[in-house]
Amino acid sequence: MKRSKNNSKPQNRKKKATPPTPTAPEPKLDRRAALGRMAKMALGVAVVGGGAGLLLTRAVKADMREHDLSRIGQGVPMVVQVHDPNCPTCLSLQTQVRKAMRAFGDDELQYAVASLDKTEGRRLAIEHGVGKITLLLFDAKGVRQEILHGVRNHSALESTFRRHAKSSS
Repeated sequence: MKRSKNNSKPQNRKKKATPPTPTAPEPKLDRRAALGRMAKMALGVAVVGGGAGLLLTRAVKADMREHDLSRIGQGVPMVVQVHDPNCPTCLSLQTQVRKAMRAFGDDELQYAVASLDKTEGRRLAIEHGVGKITLLLFDAKGVRQEILHGVRNHSALESTFRRHAKSSS
């Protein structure tokens, strides 16, 4: 028996492919637009870099001032930390001292670091017979008034510093 062309079985018919939807062509960048974008990016980098440079400059100046031991005896009472930069306990004391110093203006009480890795810092420590983790309190004329050993809480330090500032003025 012959099969008829009109078979009752569904035939596999291929669906017609739908044509892709046309997309808008990307606009071509001309030279002027490309240069404009590059200029904006360069300006952004310069602004960010300039801001970072300014912050870095301020940090370096603050660090230089903090290590300037020539300020001792210049008319303002002073707290000087004898400090080893590789000592975790020294860093802990430094954190507490800096917190306590926030309560004082530069004309009231100043803070300096006598770093043991610098000649001036070692000289000051030897002159006063002290080692690291120590605070030396100087009056406005540069005369040592008190020595504090060990780490203390910032609130206790602030009280001690307040008393020192009042008696040294």
